[in-house]
Amino acid sequence: MKKFTLLMLVCAGLLVLTACTAIQERVDATAYERIHRQLMAMESFTAQATVTFISNNNTHVYETIQHARVTGEYRIEVTAPENVAGNTTVFDGTTISQFNPRVDGRISQTSTEAPERLEILLTSFVRNFVTSQEVSIMAASMEEGLTTVLEATVPGEHPYMTTQRLWMKNDTQLPLQMIIYDQNGAERIIVIFNSFEYNVNIEDSMFTVWR
Repeated sequence: MKKFTLLMLVCAGLLVLTACTAIQERVDATAYERIHRQLMAMESFTAQATVTFISNNNTHVYETIQHARVTGEYRIEVTAPENVAGNTTVFDGTTISQFNPRVDGRISQTSTEAPERLEILLTSFVRNFVTSQEVSIMAASMEEGLTTVLEATVPGEHPYMTTQRLWMKNDTQLPLQMIIYDQNGAERIIVIFNSFEYNVNIEDSMFTVWR
């Protein structure tokens, strides 16, 4: 955690000095400082999020409940649409387990992560933001109010996941949405955070599919 904190501080200093503008608005350095402190202090989160996956031929929208720790553990449960409601994926730090209630409650386990799933978590964005060689911050107005937009590079060479942006509300330091873009700048994954809570006490049992 000390290394994580140091990287965040260094990153913040560089970004404040090189801040960009968007939609003719200047980045609010004070708001960014508050956002930075909130993200740096994040140890866990619980969220309800609408996740949209966009391919060349189809668009799929899912309602999800997410629980995650900065140490890597997570639980993602799909609540809609009805035909996939109840599908749950958990990572306990070692093994990824998936539960499908429609296949006799079958549980499958693997150690191979699907990057499309991992990148919908805010903890993944923060990790990418800290470790990216190219990052930026911008300002933007949304219906919900003024926001600070953080941009980072998605690691790896996935053609449909190259960069990602996170819109953070200036006054509450809560995430509003996150978008992942492909190498051509097209939107591929959109995450809308309908509710979000920092630093909740998540029991270890949450990261098992038997809960």
